Amino acid sequence: MASPPLLAVVVPVHDEAPNLPLLLAELDAALAGINHEIIFVDDGSTDATAVVIAAFAAVRSDVRGLRHDRCYGQSAAIVSGVTAARATWIATIDGDGQNDPADIPGMLRHAWQEDTPDAPLLVAGRRVQRQDRPMKRIASRIANTVRACVLRDGVPDSGCGLKLFRRAPFMALPHFDHMHRFLPSLFARAGGRTVLYPVAHRPRLAGRSHYGTWDRLRVGLVDLAGVAWLQCRACKPTLVDAARAGAAGRASATDSVASPHSSLEVAR
Repeated sequence: MASPPLLAVVVPVHDEAPNLPLLLAELDAALAGINHEIIFVDDGSTDATAVVIAAFAAVRSDVRGLRHDRCYGQSAAIVSGVTAARATWIATIDGDGQNDPADIPGMLRHAWQEDTPDAPLLVAGRRVQRQDRPMKRIASRIANTVRACVLRDGVPDSGCGLKLFRRAPFMALPHFDHMHRFLPSLFARAGGRTVLYPVAHRPRLAGRSHYGTWDRLRVGLVDLAGVAWLQCRACKPTLVDAARAGAAGRASATDSVASPHSSLEVAR
């Protein structure tokens, strides 16, 4: 069996058939020289998305396709992709072509510089110049402001699809619908941290957004309450060396018996 790749790029898609050939070509150019795999997760598309992905996978050993029986949402597609991934590092990217794959190598290098063994790291893309409709930008600004006030995660753009993290810490997080919008808070809850990385943002070339502007806000408020509850219920015990703890306990017991001021002497 071939050794696991260093990086897996997880691409959640729903009715994005026209955008996928260009996205794959851009991923190939951006990831040249990096041992990687690309996992497309079709979240119950009704167009030719499944056919396009199957055609990719039929001729490419580095491309894999997964398919949900119906639409479960972007977070579920990401979880399915990360679960199936063999790589240590995971990059997520939207399938609509608005994220630029050329940002992924820089995010990976940044992760190597910032990564520490004691705190799970999330490298989150921050869209420098968003190319969305004005109403969508306004709704996103409102949602990010409310989220920042409640969760205090210090991240001004949690909705960017470009994110990079190690697979193991992500799999240990609580998984729920819309969780991808709260990854900075979930990583913080697990004792980790988030670093921001400026990324490009481009206009959508084909298709349309599959989530209504005000639906995002309505659902986001419900999820916000749930994540705030999770933060309050966080419990991360500190582990100690069992052998050292046992030795220290035995030494303490010996000192207590030998001391003239022990409880036995006081009782007398």
